[in-house]
Amino acid sequence: MKARIIVTLKTGVLDPQGKAIESALSSFGISGIEGVRQGKVFDVEIANTDPASAEATLKSACEKLLANTVVENYEIEIV
Repeated sequence: MKARIIVTLKTGVLDPQGKAIESALSSFGISGIEGVRQGKVFDVEIANTDPASAEATLKSACEKLLANTVVENYEIEIV
């Protein structure tokens, strides 16, 4: 079973890396971009074939390692 985990900063959390990317895009002459927020994507292969159990395992992985739940949100997609 495959899953994709998307980790993003919570609304209101400052994103200096996103601001740096936004500035770099502008310096390359790319206009029209009004805001950039960076995040992380994890493509995971999991041995479990039960979707509910797989999602529970992935949720545990997110909360223990993949996301800092104080400042980040995560979304799990079973694909």
